[in-house]
Amino acid sequence: MGKQERILVVDDEDRIRRLLRMYLEREGYLIDEAQDGETALSKAMETDYDLILLDLMLPGMDGLDVCREIREKKATPVVMLTARGEEGNRVEGFEAGTDDYVVKPFSPRELVHRVKAVLRRSSVTAFLSTETETHNVIVFPNLTIDHDAHEVRADGVEVSLTPKEYELLYYLATSPDKVFTREQLLKDVWNYEFFGDLRTVDTHIKRLREKLNRASPKAAEMINTVWGVGYKLEVPKD
Repeated sequence: MGKQERILVVDDEDRIRRLLRMYLEREGYLIDEAQDGETALSKAMETDYDLILLDLMLPGMDGLDVCREIREKKATPVVMLTARGEEGNRVEGFEAGTDDYVVKPFSPRELVHRVKAVLRRSSVTAFLSTETETHNVIVFPNLTIDHDAHEVRADGVEVSLTPKEYELLYYLATSPDKVFTREQLLKDVWNYEFFGDLRTVDTHIKRLREKLNRASPKAAEMINTVWGVGYKLEVPKD
């Protein structure tokens, strides 16, 4: 038996928190709660949660600000809950660093499905593979990805990525110079039924480039846009 996964549920409505707690505890998760942004941020910084369910509209500090603050320090998976389903708000949420986006009213069973999918993907990238005896490292001139250690370095500087950002980079890096469409990336990196749009990929690519660029502009330049098609990780031809 592995350890129980702990989830922080953040919503200012008692009814929503009780509903989510009931469904998630039924699946074996440990649940903590917060009803405002400041409390949520404090708990998120003090405890290493496996996932945070975060309402967008909170009193005081809203969900986007909470997510941005968390992303400054941690890569904890975040699923945003909101009553606002417009495209612009979805993209804003992904740019803040959320891993998925669920619009109210939602089916609790569907939300549990989303939670399991995000946790599954983050656990795949976060822990050692027990099936390989060799050190699983991808090395490029300005970029190194240690898959066993879940570590990315650009010109020797460690780059902190969210689980989804890491999975996207690793996926591109395992097939260097191959062009992937946005549809392929959504299907293979977000390996479950995804209700967002193709701009989800664009926002994650943008964040990846920004983070890599802080450590190494040359590493950031490896992620290439192929206009009208998609993206690829291009190895420098020196």
